[in-house]
Amino acid sequence: MHAIKLNPQPLSARLNSILLYGVFGLLMFGPLAFGAVEPWSVFILEAGSAVLFLLWVAKQYADGEIRIRRNILYPPMGAFGLLILFQIVFRTSAYKHDTIDSSLLFGAYAILCFLAGQTLLRSAQARKLAVILSVYGCAVASFSLLQGISPNGKLYWLREPRLGGWIYGPYVNHNHYAGLMEMLVPIPLVLALTRMAHKNERLIAAAAAAIMAGTILLCGSRGGMLALLVELMVLAVVMVRQQKGMRLAVATGAFLVILIALSIWLGGADLGKRIFSISTEARSEISGGLRWNIDRDAFRMFLKRPVTGWGLGTFPVVYPQFRSFYTNFFVNQAHDDYMQLLVETGLLGFGIMIWYLVLLYRKAWRKMGNWNADVSGAVALASLLGVTGILIHSAVDFNLQIPANAALFYVLCTTAAAEPFAQPVRKRKAVKPPPEAVVPASEVV
Repeated sequence: MHAIKLNPQPLSARLNSILLYGVFGLLMFGPLAFGAVEPWSVFILEAGSAVLFLLWVAKQYADGEIRIRRNILYPPMGAFGLLILFQIVFRTSAYKHDTIDSSLLFGAYAILCFLAGQTLLRSAQARKLAVILSVYGCAVASFSLLQGISPNGKLYWLREPRLGGWIYGPYVNHNHYAGLMEMLVPIPLVLALTRMAHKNERLIAAAAAAIMAGTILLCGSRGGMLALLVELMVLAVVMVRQQKGMRLAVATGAFLVILIALSIWLGGADLGKRIFSISTEARSEISGGLRWNIDRDAFRMFLKRPVTGWGLGTFPVVYPQFRSFYTNFFVNQAHDDYMQLLVETGLLGFGIMIWYLVLLYRKAWRKMGNWNADVSGAVALASLLGVTGILIHSAVDFNLQIPANAALFYVLCTTAAAEPFAQPVRKRKAVKPPPEAVVPASEVV
């Protein structure tokens, strides 16, 4: 009697899986570690990304060749890195130490983006990750709901923030919790609208999306509410332009009904007061609120160094020289990611950002033609919706200064702009992809 010898998974494939889930494991760790804003969690994010990169190098050595899958966003990412290197080498940074620290963090973001682009290659991987991120987002939202019902002013009911804050979920700042959910909500929402899941799976995905979106409303973040509204409007525009069927319209309507009912049931009068205060708060800011004052001061900072800026990460060091109002609080961020980028990296950095976003939206839009039946299109749509939400919210807050949110944002950008996923052989025979969707054989691991 002969024993049956199972064919083990090739080493290269195992390493690829370790890298892929290692990247997304780090992305899911960040929010649970209070947004990865403390030195220990930043170290784990940076060290973890470095270890994963070394593992990728070892994988290339084991394969006997270096194979790099291209991404249209790599050139602007490289240009931004060169700008930061210029600030450090030529001492144009107002505080070199902070610029070096920030450059290490951006290096970690770049590594995570690169590794996600090199390891997320197949439709089956994308489907599995969509399920994992949907479950993760729903679990975080459910915990946040429970904590919101019975708060005690501490993170996880155990740790009291050193500087106070408006706690929601694992974040000290409710606006940053909303930023996380803005990026995660589109994943189960798009999954619920596609043909790539069974009916029961679509219903579960829609319920998960409603719970996650409901917490954006319940956490009280007005910027988050606006971002969610814009995301839903963009989704509606995509569906109308592509003339999708009545089924999707009904499903979207049902999602909104569930979302509104859940939010009213849990939020009640407090939610209504928060929503109706949006216009009053906006008028207050425009007429001289804190954010407007900071933006005005930041613009004066920009005018002093308009080309290369004051140096990445130096805003809190330089800002006190330009502050025009009295406060007991330490202003460590500009409360406007665009203005902070302009101050710290000047017109060169701001121009690179515009280049990056133009390439991103052009590439992702081209992939979305058949998103409800094609995994590549669905991933591009979900990623682009999440990215759009953060870009809207960034005009009134500093989500991209929170490492956990920034890392997820940049990986979503890279995923949205990546080449289409490799299709199973039987599907390639049935549907011939358009020329621009063909993945060169040399780029597929």
